[in-house]
Formats: sequence, structure tokens, C-alpha cells
Amino acid sequence: MGRRTDAYLPAMAMIGLQFIYAGVALFTRVALVKGLSPRVFVVYRQGFATLLIAPIAFVSRRKNSSRSSLGLKGFGWILFASLLGVTANQNAYFEGLYLSSSTVTSAMTNLIPAVTFVLTAILGLEKLNIRSLTTLAKILGTVICVGGAISMALLKGPKLLNTQLLPPKSLLGTGGETWLMGCLLLLASSFFWSLWMVLQVPISAICPDHLYSSTWMCFLATLESATVALLVEKDVGAWSLNSYLDLYCCLYTGMALAVSFFVQAWCISRRGPLFASVFNPLCTVIVAVFAAVFQHEETYTGSLVGAFAVIVGLYIVLWGKAKDLEQREHESDPTLLNDQTRVVQDVSSDKSCQVDLETPLLPDKFTDGDDMGMNQN
Repeated sequence: MGRRTDAYLPAMAMIGLQFIYAGVALFTRVALVKGLSPRVFVVYRQGFATLLIAPIAFVSRRKNSSRSSLGLKGFGWILFASLLGVTANQNAYFEGLYLSSSTVTSAMTNLIPAVTFVLTAILGLEKLNIRSLTTLAKILGTVICVGGAISMALLKGPKLLNTQLLPPKSLLGTGGETWLMGCLLLLASSFFWSLWMVLQVPISAICPDHLYSSTWMCFLATLESATVALLVEKDVGAWSLNSYLDLYCCLYTGMALAVSFFVQAWCISRRGPLFASVFNPLCTVIVAVFAAVFQHEETYTGSLVGAFAVIVGLYIVLWGKAKDLEQREHESDPTLLNDQTRVVQDVSSDKSCQVDLETPLLPDKFTDGDDMGMNQN
């Protein structure tokens, strides 16, 4: 019974994490609509996440005998990743959430695997073989994902549920322009987050201590987000948290950021990154249901069709990636090669047995001599 429970723990953890992500999208949307500045919110969220993760990283490094240092090169990679993958990503994400809706925001995050595939293909980290079915599946899934995202942004279609809920104020327009700009910002956020994932390759090679590098990343992102907010927000009153909702939202999202790091790292170590990515569309379903019921968000036909296309495209990409991983494991697994060698040896031994059975017990010259002798007699 205990072994079965341990086998289901990664799946249960990822399902719980999707509910946490859904809570971030839902609660943050309410706080932003009620007047909380997206840029100030990013500063507070990163600050709370840094305060939570820094003591844990400090204790972990005290207990760990082999401490890895960053160096100038590693610090430069982390600074670049925090600037684009965290600061630019978070500002674009929450501004897009503010201008669009919780459902569209959660659906747009499913673009990340497809965008990551495009970036890795451009950088040469992903091998492409047009004649391979897995490569064609990944390309087709990417096209479907991007097409679904475009349809969500441009083809709203007939309204299915609820009335229109627009932000009380917007820096980038109103009505349809607000919705379109929100979708474009969410698309940019997916690109920045995919770039962050790609940048983890050189960062992990320099600093294997992910907790230590993540602490530095959160700290630098807090400073960078504060700089952006100070340049953009001219109103000093925007920095004040006017309600318990604003305070709880910042605390909750900061804790969610810290918890998601540990849960994803643990699940990936147990089942791999592909396993963690499969659960992303579940967040879209959770947000769509709760947003329509409790927040009375408007639901359009184009949004539902686009979200469905994004999810289908995501699973096509993941299927292609899974087949690639299976092929690589099959080629690199020495046990499989040994099994193949044994099969070849068995086949060759069978052939040798067959040859031995077909070979006469006496040589041809002896049989010929006997025949001659018998003929002489």
C-alpha cells in the first residue's frame, strides 16, 4: 500500500500545484481589477518570495559541504535570466492578466512548451529531422498552439456566459484593444519564460545548486522590478496596499512562487520535466470553471475554441518529445544493447547448431572411398 501511495505522490503534488497556480490567476485578477498596480504587485511578490527562499538557501548551504560558487560568468547569466525570464516575464504576465481575463491567461501559459521547442530548435539544442514522425508532430503541435493563441486574441466570437468585465483603468487602451494587447503581452510572457528555461542550461552547468541560484535570481528580480515600477508609476499612492485583499494576494503569490520551485524540482527529479508539463492544461480548466462561476468572467466561443486548440497542440508536442526521449533512452541504455547482443548471439548459435546438424558425420572423401569400395566389391 505504501509503495502505491509513493507512486501516486508526484501526480497528486502536480495536481495540487495546478490548483495553486489557478489561485494565483484568480486572486490576482480580482486584486488588479480593484486597483492594485501590476508593476507594484510584481515588486511585492518577488520581495516576499526572496524573504521566504533566502533563509532556506542559507541553511541548505550551511549543511552542504560542497558549496558551489557563481563566479562572474555565472552571475552574468543569472542577471540576464532574472532581467528577461523573471522581471520582463512577470510584468508582461500580470499586465496581460489585468487587461484580458484569468481564463485566457491560464490558457496562454500552455504555449510555453511550444515556444520552448521553437527556441531550442533555433539554438540547435533540439535536433530536427523532417523525415521523422516525432519532429513533424512537434512542428504540427507548435503550429496548432500558436493558431489557438491567435484565435483567442482575435476571434472572440459570440458571447456564451456572463457580462463584460473590463479593468477600471488601462494604460494600453479600452475594449477590444485592451483584450488584444493583453493577449500579446501574455504571448510575450510565454516567450520570456521559455527563454528563462533555456537559460537554465548554462546556469545549471556553472551552479548546480538550484536553490542558491534561484535565491539570487529572486533578489535581483526584486531590484529590477522595483526599478521598473519607480520609472513607470508616477503616483506614490500606488505603492500602498489599500486592503487586506492586496496584502493577502502578495503573500499568497510569493508563497506560491517559493512552493512551486520545490514541488516542481521534486517532481522533475522523480518523473522528469515532461511529466510536470503534462499537467499545465489542468490549470486552464480549473480557472475557466471558477472564473465563470465566481468572478462572472465573460466567456466567448473563440476563446474556448482557441483554448482547446492550444491544449491539443500542447499534447501533440509533448507526445513528440516523449517519443524522442524513449528513442534516446533506447539508444543510450547499455542493458538494451546487451540484450540485443545476446539475441544476435543466440541467433548465431542457432545457426551454428543448424550447420552442425546439416554437416555429415564423415568427410566427403571417406564417403566417396566407401562408395568406391562397395562398388569394387
